[in-house]
Amino acid sequence: MPKYYLYARKSTDDEDRQILSIESQINELREFARKENLLIVDEFVEAKSAKSPGRPIFDFMLKQLESNNADGILAWHPDRLARNSLDGGKIIYLVDTGVIGDLRFPTYRFDNTAQGKFMLSIAFGQSKYYIDNLSENIKRGFREKLRRGIWPGWAPFGYMNDQDKRNVMPNPEIAPFVKKMFELYATGNFSLKELTFEVARWNIKGKRDKPVHKSRVALILQNPFYYGVMRFNKELHEGCHPPLISKKLFDKVQEVLACKSRPHQRKPVKFSFVGLMKCGECGASITAELQKGHIYYRCTKKIKRCGQKFLREEALLKQINKAILKVFINDEGKQKVISHLETLAQDNSKASFSLSRQTEERIRNITVKVERLIDLYVDRHISQEEYQRKKAKLILAKKDLQGKLSEIEKKSGGWLEPAKNFISSCNWAGSVAWQGNLLQKRDFLKMCGSNFQIRGKKLLFSYTEPHLTVAKIVPKDNWRRGGDSNSRILTDYVYSKHAHSTGLCDLSEKKNCLNKGPSSRFQRDSGLIRLHTFFESISLIELCDLSEK
Repeated sequence: MPKYYLYARKSTDDEDRQILSIESQINELREFARKENLLIVDEFVEAKSAKSPGRPIFDFMLKQLESNNADGILAWHPDRLARNSLDGGKIIYLVDTGVIGDLRFPTYRFDNTAQGKFMLSIAFGQSKYYIDNLSENIKRGFREKLRRGIWPGWAPFGYMNDQDKRNVMPNPEIAPFVKKMFELYATGNFSLKELTFEVARWNIKGKRDKPVHKSRVALILQNPFYYGVMRFNKELHEGCHPPLISKKLFDKVQEVLACKSRPHQRKPVKFSFVGLMKCGECGASITAELQKGHIYYRCTKKIKRCGQKFLREEALLKQINKAILKVFINDEGKQKVISHLETLAQDNSKASFSLSRQTEERIRNITVKVERLIDLYVDRHISQEEYQRKKAKLILAKKDLQGKLSEIEKKSGGWLEPAKNFISSCNWAGSVAWQGNLLQKRDFLKMCGSNFQIRGKKLLFSYTEPHLTVAKIVPKDNWRRGGDSNSRILTDYVYSKHAHSTGLCDLSEKKNCLNKGPSSRFQRDSGLIRLHTFFESISLIELCDLSEK
């Protein structure tokens, strides 16, 4: 009785797809072997596409045939054996050389003759044509879906496929958690590992009901699909699916990903201002030490020897307090500025409408440019690389404008509360300077400045916006002795003879100086006028950006 190898194959490793194909092939082949009196000496089952060479089980079976362990192969159809020219040609060659004595198929008749081998080669050719044609049809369907803004594959994490509309839609059970992932990571307080633990705590599962892995979390955070742009074959396409997040939030997450992979947690330090400043001469870190009951800050001199001397903490505190008070706005000034902002908020509806029309016009212009770009690419006036590069740039610009338009339409006047909070923080600067919480001073200083250095026993740094604007506007050089009815701001009281040696003063003394005392006071009217002028001169968009900072 001739001996045969049974070979069954499916085209994917996915356990949920074509799993019945293997079972049905094996059952049919066993029944066919029983009817034809064929002896099956071994069975080979493989879940791999035959489009390309390189199937390990198939190659092992051919080696077993070359060792004369069997006479032929039993398969459901020739396309189960080969869908590429290399494997098809190898089988025909082994039939020519007698290594394969026979090929049996329940759905196809093969004779080991010249005509039979010719017909087998045609069957293999048809199998290859089918897979090639199928590939072209699939690619054409993908391109058409992408033109319509429809995602052509399985829905990403947080979405699900809508079979009726042939599109993807947010998964109501998972989508809110995906949005929360972006929001948490944008704060900068989570590393990828910590965010993965947080997702596991939510009991959110990925494919095959398995926990979401750290690498999957990283891919989710980098996928533009969640703000409405599809990335397919390294090309960006505008999607018509509902976005889960805004592009602004996505960009913020990308900044955090670029800056760090884990949060920089503040280590408990013995000295409050260690790690904040660098040496202004050599760039080395500033350290501190306790000597005879006083704290001294000095350069570590680890980069090179420099001539910078010790700076006592009391002297450093005076400079820190002065720097903080440069952005201080007193209670009366706070109320005047907030009142002015509320008036601006009432009048910005017309400006919002005008700005919305301008933004919509810019979006329409970009759409026209994309259509012209497609025409140039179809007419072969530009290369594919140039087309993809320019198209991606236009799509990203359009998404930015759409995000701004959405903010203008849905959050008209939404800048008011952030602006109020900023003015309130400037009003809070006085309490920070007058009270003795050193860590609070450090945090406030980091919030309003950057690039801190010590050089020549002087604290040097740069104010960041919008604190820089306030520091420039508030008058510091028009010192006046004596009281009057003008609006005032206390700035250098901590340096007066009434201050303590630590550079701090009692809160009651500060109130007395502000409200009653005639010494250490500044005129404020001109500063308020300039602050009002500043808010009047900037546009709505600039004011929104300023408030967000």
